[in-house]
Amino acid sequence: MILLASSPLVVSAQVKSPLAVASVAALPLYPWQAVAPQTKNEAYFTDLQDGDKIQTPYLVTFGLGGGWGLAPITKPVAGKSGHHHLLINRELPLDFKQALPFSDQYIHFGKGQMQTVLTLEPGQYSLRLLLADDKHVPHFVYSKPVNITVTQKNKAGDPKSLITPGIALKNLPSDGKVPPLFKVQFHASELNVAHLSQAEKNTGHFRLAVIPQGGSKPAEMDFVNGQTEVW
Repeated sequence: MILLASSPLVVSAQVKSPLAVASVAALPLYPWQAVAPQTKNEAYFTDLQDGDKIQTPYLVTFGLGGGWGLAPITKPVAGKSGHHHLLINRELPLDFKQALPFSDQYIHFGKGQMQTVLTLEPGQYSLRLLLADDKHVPHFVYSKPVNITVTQKNKAGDPKSLITPGIALKNLPSDGKVPPLFKVQFHASELNVAHLSQAEKNTGHFRLAVIPQGGSKPAEMDFVNGQTEVW
C-alpha cells in the first residue's frame, strides 16, 4: 500500500508470530512515530457510528487509544492494559471498583479479541465498549454510546462466514493520500492480542514496518504492550 504524505512511504503490517497480532511503541519514539495530538484514553468502534442502520449478522471491530494495550486475563499485567467488554443497552457502571457481571448485556473478550459478530434481533440498541482488568474491574477507558438500529436479521448463512483470519491496517485510505500526521489502526481477526511479557500461547503483538521508497533503511515499530494503534 502506497501512502502519499510529506514523502512517499510504503506501510505494511508484519507478523511477529504465526498468529500475527499486536503491540505498541514505548519511549523513546520510533522514527516517524508522532505523539498523538490528543491523549484521550478511549475504546471505540472502528466501523460503527451513532445512528447507523445495520443488518445482522454484523461483524463489529474494536479500537483502543491513549497508549492502552490489550492483555488476556490469564496472566495479570501492570500498566495501561485490559480487555474489551461490549455493553448492550447498559449504561456505564456506577461503581468502577466492582467487577463487571457476565450476561448477554455484558459480553467479555478476555482472550484479547478485537472483534465480534453481532446477531441481534431487529430493533434499536445502545452499544458501548468498556475496558477492564484481569479481574473484570473496569478502567476509565470506554467509548461513547453508539445507538444503532437493526433493520433485519438474516437467518441464512453462518455468522462465522463473515470472519477472515488475518491482520490489517484498518483506516488507511484506498488512494494512499494522508496528511503529514495521521493515525494507523491495527486489526487482528480471529487472532488474539497480548503483552509480549505474558508469553501467552496462541497470542501475539503487532509489528509495523515503515519502508522509505528511496531505499533508506526500514524502521520497524514493535508494539510489545498490546497496543492497537499508532500516530
